[in-house]
Amino acid sequence: MPVQSTYRLQMRGDAFTFADAENLLDYYAALGVSHLYLSPILTAAEGSTHGYDVTDPTTVSAELGGPEGFARLSRAARDKGIGLIVDIVPNHVGVEKPRDNAWWWDVLKHGRESAYASYFDIDWDLDGGRVVVPVLGSDDDADNLEVDASGAEPVLRLGDLVYPIAPGTEDGTGPQVHDRQHYHLIGWKNGICGYRRFFSITSLAGLRQEDRAVFDATHTEVKRWFDEGLVDGIRIDHPDGLSDPAGYLTRLRELTGPDAWIVIEKILAADEPLEPTLPVAGTTGYDAMREIGGVLIDPSGEEPLTNLFDSTGLAYSSMPDLARTLKANAVTVTLGSELARLRRTIVGAVGTDHDDLPAATAALLSRIDVYRSDYRSLSGVLPSALAETATAEPELAEPLALITTALAVNNEAEVRLQQLCGAATAKSMEDCLFYRDARLVSLNEVGSEPHHFGVSVAEFHQRAAVRARMWPDAMVAMTTHDTKRGEDVRARIGLLSQVPSLWAEYVTAWEQRTPAPDRATGFFLLQNMFGVWPADGRVTDELRERLHAYAEKAIREAAVHTTWNDPDEDFETRLHTWIDAVIDGPVATELTGLVARLDLHARSDALGQKLLALTGPGVPDVYQGTELWEDSLVDPDNRRPVDYAARRKALEAMRHPKLRVVTSALAVRRERPATFSSSGYVPVLADGPAAQHLVAFLRGDDVLTAVTRHSVRLSETGWGETAFALPPGTWADRIGGRRHTGRVLAAELFTELPVVLLERVDG
Repeated sequence: MPVQSTYRLQMRGDAFTFADAENLLDYYAALGVSHLYLSPILTAAEGSTHGYDVTDPTTVSAELGGPEGFARLSRAARDKGIGLIVDIVPNHVGVEKPRDNAWWWDVLKHGRESAYASYFDIDWDLDGGRVVVPVLGSDDDADNLEVDASGAEPVLRLGDLVYPIAPGTEDGTGPQVHDRQHYHLIGWKNGICGYRRFFSITSLAGLRQEDRAVFDATHTEVKRWFDEGLVDGIRIDHPDGLSDPAGYLTRLRELTGPDAWIVIEKILAADEPLEPTLPVAGTTGYDAMREIGGVLIDPSGEEPLTNLFDSTGLAYSSMPDLARTLKANAVTVTLGSELARLRRTIVGAVGTDHDDLPAATAALLSRIDVYRSDYRSLSGVLPSALAETATAEPELAEPLALITTALAVNNEAEVRLQQLCGAATAKSMEDCLFYRDARLVSLNEVGSEPHHFGVSVAEFHQRAAVRARMWPDAMVAMTTHDTKRGEDVRARIGLLSQVPSLWAEYVTAWEQRTPAPDRATGFFLLQNMFGVWPADGRVTDELRERLHAYAEKAIREAAVHTTWNDPDEDFETRLHTWIDAVIDGPVATELTGLVARLDLHARSDALGQKLLALTGPGVPDVYQGTELWEDSLVDPDNRRPVDYAARRKALEAMRHPKLRVVTSALAVRRERPATFSSSGYVPVLADGPAAQHLVAFLRGDDVLTAVTRHSVRLSETGWGETAFALPPGTWADRIGGRRHTGRVLAAELFTELPVVLLERVDG
């Protein structure tokens, strides 16, 4: 079943199961999606709300409905003309509770003799053949371990922590027994870990998919799905974390067959191409998200918003240096355990060490702007980074030479360098810098680069044309389970680029009247509050709690005044007090007025980016619930249950503008599949005084999309005589119904909505 569009569902045992999805199939069919796209469905940690902490990759989650429930959903969906796509997690498994993961439990119990010892990327040399597991509050806690023989087998226990005991080693006190085990429990603050993790998350242990036995064992269930025709495709979570992403994807293609739709969560830099030799349909769409949102950003707002940021006492011009510093810090501190292992690998390969080897590694990786650079199309990235590092820090020439020598003679050194680079990029950029950069926070998004202030129309068209030619079946996303803000929140915040002086006037006054504990933090959070603030000004208790939860996450991720590992209670208390003062004081009244003043323009941008995503090159994904306005912030806020009752009513009424855009675009895609799958992309250029306020393109010869941009300035001038010439024939607006031929004025096109979707209706 060809994949024409997807609808992302967050499966949760406590909130949304296979049965729940099955009960909504009539709604999804009426919406017009061709495929449901399910978050991970393999057995995960008990109570998991996301499924990425898989504990048994060989079984479908019983909490979701098990294999029977999954099969029923697949059959019922196909009866409605809907296929299934499933998200899978090859890079890691959940090990927070070892007993839940049979493979991990066996490794801890039997050490290197375990049948699963080769499944995990364990550093056996770190502690004399024992797995170092950093789960204790401090090393001294090991003194409180106790032997518990009350169950089927004796275990070591400390509160909620339960670990296995190797056969024949259970006699003695808890600490004595611990000393005989194949693992060593230590304090998590040591910064030492005996196995590769997912980034710096100790509860997620990396798998060695480069081992064919591991691949086969972890993909048995996936293979069954394809053998039995239950799914049409899969989404691959974070392949860059693997030892050999290209090799893994080649094996996966062999397993699924040539027709399966495979997309990968590959986060590309703005100037990074996707490796063309990979046997996939494309990425999961963060690159398209950057371009679509970016073309609606007003470049004239860059200078005043930069000046506003500088007024906090920070200098935006220093951001590139800060980015390098944060990445180097992530390498040496957050990921210090991985760095130490890489260092030992390098030393083992070249036979010599150097005191500055860690510093050289960190400096080198801080100058690599991609997740990993060992794809063929990126062969020039590492040499360029080496050249820049050697020029900027000539004192590191000798350790840099050791690194390059090791890379030339030892594949493990190359692999670990690349894996460390990806983890450091994520921890320093997405999980830190994006919470510090308060210039325009809608740009602080996965797959985006905040220093690129928007996307020109020319760049937008060129990138779309390339996608149509090279990756016509790649996913196009506007919201995901990982986005820092939902699409409508980003659209509203992005609108500030059109009114930078007005925004500066407001926030400066608010800061003087109700000062935040830190000016830059206040500016950052006020943009986010503006993004989700209700137009009627009614802040519910739920929204208040969400804002407080978001603020706590944001300031801890930023790690300027407080951190997850060492929270500053005084700063956090003052910040929460400030948030309440904003919500309950005069700032709220003015914020409500500003939102009301700009809301129509924010809706315009939200509709524009939605239609661009739904009709541009690629396969569009509708994240659960985003067919109506949504106000999600970062996870877990964006994984909240969806109110489908409200959406059913809206679908029956068909008055909601966003829902009309979604259903119209999805219907056209289903009715004219060749137009979107095999036809090209041609920009349509307007002429006249407001031509720059229009983005339009032709798909094939029978579908034309046109959207409004920068509507604030447009509201002051109007369209005037701005127009463009339609191709020959009669064209009907699928959303509004009006018909047009020949040269058409923009003012006539956009009489009802700021977007139009025209289809040729004269045959």
